[in-house]
Amino acid sequence: MRLFDVLGPVMIGPSSSHTAGAARIGYTARKLLGEQPVKADIGLYGSFATTGKGHGTDRALVAGLLGMRPDDERLPDSFALAEKEKMEFTIHPVELRSAHPNTARLYLEGASGRKLRLTACSVGGGRIRVTEIDGVTADFGGENNTLIIHNEVTPGCIAEVTLSLALRRINIACMQVFRAAPGGYAVMVLECDSPIPPALEQQLTFVPGIRKVTCLNLDDQPVDTL
Repeated sequence: MRLFDVLGPVMIGPSSSHTAGAARIGYTARKLLGEQPVKADIGLYGSFATTGKGHGTDRALVAGLLGMRPDDERLPDSFALAEKEKMEFTIHPVELRSAHPNTARLYLEGASGRKLRLTACSVGGGRIRVTEIDGVTADFGGENNTLIIHNEVTPGCIAEVTLSLALRRINIACMQVFRAAPGGYAVMVLECDSPIPPALEQQLTFVPGIRKVTCLNLDDQPVDTL
């Protein structure tokens, strides 16, 4: 057990799971989209839907989408700030099968036209797990520099990605591969010890079979541009 698990996160309350965790879900979704959303459809499931309003879950999710951390003092005013930023959003309950009781499903669209569909849950202490991304099952917490590859299930894709990381001396801490069906569409999730350079992200988009590349770099680490 870590000291963080005992003390809990630095946050604007009242709840680490319903408020801090919700803010982290929104913040992580924004980072994965790569820009601030202009449209957001937010579905709440289970405890998020039934008790979330009293705990500020709705405001925390919107705050995260605006780039706020769980300890941002502006979090309670996120609805007004979203209106000021011209970010349209809807929040409503949803029914999900076999989901964690603190789950949010987000459909996001950025000004560039980029879209993201993400399902994530708050598992306590401000920690989260992303359980689905763009319709494919996933499982990562956003606590590490993460490279996410959407690709066709064809020989060579995994080798090309891992070789590209090795050439830049980026160590893979954990790698998972999820696919919708054999021979169809897959998602690679690679949690790395170092940030992912923008040049590598751009390079991988030209690899045959790769449809989409998404990077989630930690804010407190410098990113090599090479």
